[in-house]
Amino acid sequence: MKKIISLTLSAALLLAPLAYTINAPALNLKVDAVSAASEEAPAATAKPAPKPAATAKPAPKPAATPKPTHKPAATPKATVKPAATPKATAKPAVTPKATAAPAATPKATAKPAATAKATAKPVATSKPAATAAPATVHQAVYQDGVYVAYGDAYSKGTEGAKVTIKDGKIADIELLRTSPKIIDRNARENYSGVWVAYGLMKDRLLGKTRDGAANVDAVSGATRTSNGWKLSVDRAFQRSLEHKPAGAVYFPGVHMGVDPEGKYAVFATYEANKLTEVKLYPLNAGGDFVDEKAYTPEQAAAVAAITPALLAKGSTAQPVAGFEAETKAAVNAFWDAEQNASIDNKAAYIDGFYSSYGTARSVGVERADIVIRNGKLVDVKLYRLGTNLIDRGATAYAEVVKANAPMTAKLLANGSYIANYDEKVDGISGATESSHGWNQAVERAFEKALKVPGEGQYFDGKFAGVDNQSKVLLLADIAADQVTGIKLSLFGADGKLIADDKRTEEQKALVDKLTAGLLADGGKAADIAGQEALSAAAKAALTDALTNASKVQGTYKDGTFTAYGDAYDKGTNKADVTLRNGKIVNVALSRVGMNMVDLGKAAYAEVQKAIPVLTASFLAAGTREGAQDVDAVSGATSSSNALKAAVDRAYGKAEITEPDKAAYFDGIFIGASADKTVNVMVTTKYNVPVTMAVYFLDDKGKVRYGLNDDELTVKYEIENTSNGKSLHKYGYRAAAFGANDAQKAISAKAVEAIKAALEAAGK
Repeated sequence: MKKIISLTLSAALLLAPLAYTINAPALNLKVDAVSAASEEAPAATAKPAPKPAATAKPAPKPAATPKPTHKPAATPKATVKPAATPKATAKPAVTPKATAAPAATPKATAKPAATAKATAKPVATSKPAATAAPATVHQAVYQDGVYVAYGDAYSKGTEGAKVTIKDGKIADIELLRTSPKIIDRNARENYSGVWVAYGLMKDRLLGKTRDGAANVDAVSGATRTSNGWKLSVDRAFQRSLEHKPAGAVYFPGVHMGVDPEGKYAVFATYEANKLTEVKLYPLNAGGDFVDEKAYTPEQAAAVAAITPALLAKGSTAQPVAGFEAETKAAVNAFWDAEQNASIDNKAAYIDGFYSSYGTARSVGVERADIVIRNGKLVDVKLYRLGTNLIDRGATAYAEVVKANAPMTAKLLANGSYIANYDEKVDGISGATESSHGWNQAVERAFEKALKVPGEGQYFDGKFAGVDNQSKVLLLADIAADQVTGIKLSLFGADGKLIADDKRTEEQKALVDKLTAGLLADGGKAADIAGQEALSAAAKAALTDALTNASKVQGTYKDGTFTAYGDAYDKGTNKADVTLRNGKIVNVALSRVGMNMVDLGKAAYAEVQKAIPVLTASFLAAGTREGAQDVDAVSGATSSSNALKAAVDRAYGKAEITEPDKAAYFDGIFIGASADKTVNVMVTTKYNVPVTMAVYFLDDKGKVRYGLNDDELTVKYEIENTSNGKSLHKYGYRAAAFGANDAQKAISAKAVEAIKAALEAAGK
């Protein structure tokens, strides 16, 4: 009879392979659980709204912030330290047990009466707004936890902060600068003045109390954003108060909300707990505001009809005749704004990115990557993984590929409120099994985000695991945190699974021994003599399956990430790195020329020899840290080090929460124009582009000399407009230039190359 594996392991530690503590004959896995302007003004699309009336100054805060009266229970230490355990994103100490759909996200209980007509788009406030604080007998006590709050909104989005508060101080913080859809975006997509502000403001805010955070200096060149972050932090502290100020319902200021389908944005202004202004904006397919001057007659009519209803009834507004679908989206957007404005936000989930899997099968599994805000699904990407647990993309079954887009739309439209998730989203005909898997993956991702977790460290169900070199597929049945069954399959030399009835007698015996060993001893199972590599692969596959079943979100996103090493005047080195659970499961290395085309056999002979050696070494190393310990290949030291840097940068792109948020990696990067005739080499320092060099290429991708006057003029202009210490003139929003048509055409190609180089350098 099969033995049952008793699992008491936090999924955080399972991110490191083979990190087990064994109490035979049952497998006991005991490890730690993871605890949880000066800027460019936005283009105006409407007349600015009048600033809110001044609110009363808050009552003085205590000089010292007392510690919370209740602390989370201590987390037991791991009995075995893993080789390299990636950190989890902010999570509670105990992970929840998979149960029925989580409870509904409560709406704000107090409902202000409309007191004013909607006005044009509000302007951003330059300083944090004071919050009225009625007298209270309670001493300010801030509860430990993770709190997300947003500053005042304006036409380009808003600032936000995910703040970890411990003992009344900021223990960790992620600064957010969102798109108009209120989803955090890459640092380089913001104004250039904001790029350096992330790191500076984070350093200034870490360790501060509420009063200390309010008094930190704004970053020069990013005053508006700095103050937006400070306001977000102050609001996070207010949300963490054990006793909220009596009568305080909403933060005063301008709050933004967007419906999950991205149809409308709402700006709601609150003063003294009263809703005083509402503005409704249609969004385009790219997620940006539609300029009021460009409204279609239908959009103008919808805005005019729905806005008064929102002012009068807010999130309880009834459908406006003739605009039922639009009203539903607008009400959802208003509800989102209301939640962002609510001091006592009741969302059961921590905002952010989460990823999870559906039920695994021998033919693969579904995965969903989602973004949650205020308990709603506001972004989702669906994947169909093959037997090696790598995304199949367009090579998946035709009906599954077709089902992806409509299923994504259904999830956003119908699965936005997890309270209604019991109904599930209807499956797509022809892809019922995958639809079910995606539904299940989304629901599990929500459970990972719970603020107050229940019991259990693993989801119930069947989960797949594959070693990072795709030798073994393992399906593990898990119920009540116990592995109740294991099925092993072997991959053949062609990368396909060997069918059970096609195995040799030797292979059958090997699979039986491996299965029995894993059931009995898990990661401590004895290696089978002569099959040490396959034994290690089977144990790694078990670790992978348990990690996929874990309720703790890992450090890195799954997927393929492309990055480059430092370039020079002959080209650069490229790495396409596929990650799963922070492990390298595939890597493609190449040496590219100045035209960014793979040189293949035209590369230096020593580099050609080094690439397969490094590929095998990176796969064997498996982790970010391990890849950096790989030995350089003799005769190709520079390329080896460049490829190691590329792998590390690929990990940097995959980080869910960047420890050091920056616009660009420091280094040297190249890009080519679309027609491959112009190359620009960009050097980045302090995470911004500081110098550029322009090269003109022949039809073979080689550097061309003997330039004409127009080419020399463009080259001189780009190369000599920087001091090499601060942001290059063409490092932000580069545009074509020139005194004549020839120069304008040449500079346009140079700008294409600059943008390509900056994309290669971007985090």
